Amino acid sequence: MSDVVPLTGEPLALDLVNTRTTAGDLLATPDALRAWLDLEAARLPDADSLDIHDVRAVHAVREHVANALERARHGERPAGADLAALNDAQRAAPAITELTWDGSAVTAARRRTGPPGARLAGWLAEAAADLLADPSVTKIRQCEADDCVLLFLPAHPRRRWCSAARCGNRVRVARHYRRHKPA
Repeated sequence: MSDVVPLTGEPLALDLVNTRTTAGDLLATPDALRAWLDLEAARLPDADSLDIHDVRAVHAVREHVANALERARHGERPAGADLAALNDAQRAAPAITELTWDGSAVTAARRRTGPPGARLAGWLAEAAADLLADPSVTKIRQCEADDCVLLFLPAHPRRRWCSAARCGNRVRVARHYRRHKPA
């Protein structure tokens, strides 16, 4: 992964889209994908066993998610091809709720079947489906920093930046410098 640390903590589908930054693609290699999966491990079932070598499948899902989100967040209809591709990614690795006995009770865990490379794409496409179907999709914003392309779902209506520590601080420092710069 590059020196740029991915923004995490947004819905998983936004975290995926936000791996395309102005600094470059944060998922360009299998190692970079593994590092991102490690950051997202709590939100991806069996993240450590997912196939990281099919980076192209992840890129394809990310592209369709980005296209669909761009339209949906503006209240527009996403392209049918983008929605179909996300549906196909989920179909390629169907999800089941697997029941097991742990010795004292029945437990249920969501699992995906199918080829190893398709499972990761399936999980990411499912996260995208959840976000695209959520009414809050129209509240997704792009960071207001001039050189930032990251998206976020604001918990507070006054949030303006992808991260107060990243872009927010940079914008405030630049504003301060402009006000106090010697003439």
